[in-house]
Amino acid sequence: MNTTTLPAPARVTLRVHWSDRLAHVALAGVALVLLAFLAAPLLAILIKSVQDGDGRWIGLKNFIDYARSPALLQSLWNSLWVSALVTVITVPLAFGFAYALTRSRMGFKKLLRGITLIPLLAPSLLSAISLIYWFGNQGVLKAWMQALGIDQIYGAPGIVMAEVFALFPHALMILVTALTTADARLYEAADAMGTSAARKFWTITLPGAKYGLISAALVTFTLVITDFGIPKVIGGNFNVLATDVFKLVIGQQDFQKGAVVALLLLAPAVLTFSVDHLVQRKQTAMLSARAVPYRPKRVPWFDALMQAYCLLIALLMLAMLGMAIFASFAKFWPYDLSFSWNHYRTGLVEGEVATGFVNSLLMAAGTALFGTTLVFVGAYLLEKTHGGGPLRGGVRMLSMLPMAVPGLVLGLGYIFFFNEPANPLNSLYHTLTLMTVCSIVHFYTTGHLTAVTALKALDAEFESVSASLKVPFYKTFWRVTLPICTPALVDIARYFFVNAMTTISAVVFLYSPETKVASIAILNLDEAGDTGAAAAMALLIAAASTVATLLFMGLSWLVERRTQQWKA
Repeated sequence: MNTTTLPAPARVTLRVHWSDRLAHVALAGVALVLLAFLAAPLLAILIKSVQDGDGRWIGLKNFIDYARSPALLQSLWNSLWVSALVTVITVPLAFGFAYALTRSRMGFKKLLRGITLIPLLAPSLLSAISLIYWFGNQGVLKAWMQALGIDQIYGAPGIVMAEVFALFPHALMILVTALTTADARLYEAADAMGTSAARKFWTITLPGAKYGLISAALVTFTLVITDFGIPKVIGGNFNVLATDVFKLVIGQQDFQKGAVVALLLLAPAVLTFSVDHLVQRKQTAMLSARAVPYRPKRVPWFDALMQAYCLLIALLMLAMLGMAIFASFAKFWPYDLSFSWNHYRTGLVEGEVATGFVNSLLMAAGTALFGTTLVFVGAYLLEKTHGGGPLRGGVRMLSMLPMAVPGLVLGLGYIFFFNEPANPLNSLYHTLTLMTVCSIVHFYTTGHLTAVTALKALDAEFESVSASLKVPFYKTFWRVTLPICTPALVDIARYFFVNAMTTISAVVFLYSPETKVASIAILNLDEAGDTGAAAAMALLIAAASTVATLLFMGLSWLVERRTQQWKA
């Protein structure tokens, strides 16, 4: 039928129906990707946990055997109390820093905030390596540590200290956001009634930030209990669930017990995600449209106190980084501390990190490019189209699920699912492509939420007006939606790139000698006892992440100039 013979309203309706059908097909494609690379691997873990070594159904026998194993139960207890202790230490420290940034007029806020982001640019094991040089058997401050009653850094003390360093910026970002949303009118009313500063803190500031504190605590606890790199490097004989999974699967080839432990790791993450989701909903409901942004007043003694606190935290951060840098250039620790490039040569050549570094760059670039595309297409289909019907709810749920799945669990699911000879996708196993896909899925939710936030800022009238003016939806997407959302796309790509460069847990089960990435090569160097080379290579990853971040920031500035002029 020739649509030009139809009246205008009929042509618009036909065009809308056509675009809805296309959206339905595209949404089905996104759902298929998430099902194949997220839901199916998780289901494979569940199936493996109720089978024996020959693939026969045995019900809950593996769980019962696990509950009867004193060593594994000890690992569970170790994971729980260490995670709780790290949370109790990290959240108050981060809250103090966030409070200083948002409630004081101290100087150098941007610089100090930037220093706290250092752990995000390097693999988590960098902090563990640095602590070994500070407090290890040949550490600079080992005597100081023993004077405090701690015999050695290996084990729980090292894990706790390294995790606090690695997770501080995660908690800080959540708490800064929570404290930034304060309503100045509450403080003005309190000042008018002569309320003391301490009472304002306990009755206004703390209750207003309670949801942020809960979220920060939940995120910190989950990241600690599922982290693999730090316990592997500095844990010694102190076993936790994450290292148990690795030993069971790689060392003992006991996939059934490994699946059981993986489900235990999945439980706190799912609980955290559920509670955090409820918390965020309540927090949104409490925000007022008439809120006035809070601007702190200058109080010299308070500003000086906050400045001193933040400087102390920043110096501790720099001390961790500085020791890793110094050790990477020390010729033979601790006997010959002269400058040398030996560790870099050893790591890049003998440790095969050069090849791993190229693989890491390829994986990170692929994750940034294809991950950003998939995330934005999925978010656009959910927010700006009407096709899909019941499929929309399923895609929405699958888009949020990766936030509740630890990388170690996802990687184990990939072993069980893609290593199955009957799987038509078996050829992807041990390839850089599968590792890239795993990284995309692992970090999918944060990118999805960023894209959804950007798309929600666009009025839905853009699409309806375009349809009424006979403008094809793809032209509206290309000329309006995409340019306005480009800054968010750059941020998503940067997030994907940096996290893919530094991840360990998501790919530790998936690599082959040909597809080994830099973070895994560093882990192997540390296992071989070449800690100096491991430190050097971890710093190279941090440097690459820093350069990439700066390039993305430059790209973001160019994008802002070219596509955001309408804001002026």
